[in-house]
Amino acid sequence: MRLSSLAALPAAAVLVMLPGTAHGLAPDARGPATRPAPVAGPGFVPSLPWLPTGPGPEQPRPGAPSPDEPLPEYRFEGAGFDACSAPPLEALSVWRTASPYGAVNIYSSGGQRGCKQDRLTPQWVAAVRAMGWELVPTHVGLQAPCAERADKPLRIDPGRADEQGEQEAGDAVAALQALGLGQGSPVYLDMEGYPTGDEVCSRAVVDFTAGWTRALHEAGYRSGFYSSMNSGVADIVAAAQDGRSPLPDALWYARWDGKATTTGQAGLPEDLWAGQRIHQYRGSANETYGGVTLNIDRDQIDGPVAGGS
Repeated sequence: MRLSSLAALPAAAVLVMLPGTAHGLAPDARGPATRPAPVAGPGFVPSLPWLPTGPGPEQPRPGAPSPDEPLPEYRFEGAGFDACSAPPLEALSVWRTASPYGAVNIYSSGGQRGCKQDRLTPQWVAAVRAMGWELVPTHVGLQAPCAERADKPLRIDPGRADEQGEQEAGDAVAALQALGLGQGSPVYLDMEGYPTGDEVCSRAVVDFTAGWTRALHEAGYRSGFYSSMNSGVADIVAAAQDGRSPLPDALWYARWDGKATTTGQAGLPEDLWAGQRIHQYRGSANETYGGVTLNIDRDQIDGPVAGGS
């Protein structure tokens, strides 16, 4: 059901954004795909022997932003949400004053987005930002080689993972620029949950993310990474602890525990990505404000959001 004109609706009008949740099944209810690894206590992450040390510090290429000229940074701290498709402007206008939320994600790019994005245009972005909304760009591309998502069949090639990550970053940058979102903005790589314990699969995800991050940095954008706490995030955390570089600037982790906080997570040490986090803490919830209902995932944000022009 689309909301073509809010004024044409009665006061109790309801808009339900379906299908389902923006990220599919609950991260902790996907069966084998998100079976948690043993955790000895808060902050404990097992070292993974397959992690390479990486190529070392990033070297700037011609045309890359100067390291002496820091990128602009756009931050938000507070409640946000993500929906499968960009919500109607009329709905966001109502929610901006009636709901507790101040940020909304957009599926800005990627060949495996779950819903159509007919409303997502530069005009939509400009109008939403004029209302005061902060935006969290998200890219849904190739998934882990061992992923079990039939709705996202395209997978990373372990032998070309770094290269493929760079290619997808190029697509993501082009989409951000087309939407009017400038340098310094982040774009979060959506890596849905996958089975744990497969070293080749885990290595491919880390290599892909390194290529993704490198290419975004070279283009003047920030790198974000979204995944289940038990699979993709666990692999990225282990890579960070083993000294792998480059890694994302911000981490968006899915753990549907109902806690609107970005700290105190078992498996995510407090010294990693502090102040650069988003916690997706509840999924697929119908919420109504000002007589308008959206189906959303809830997020608590303490990190980078889009900006520039």
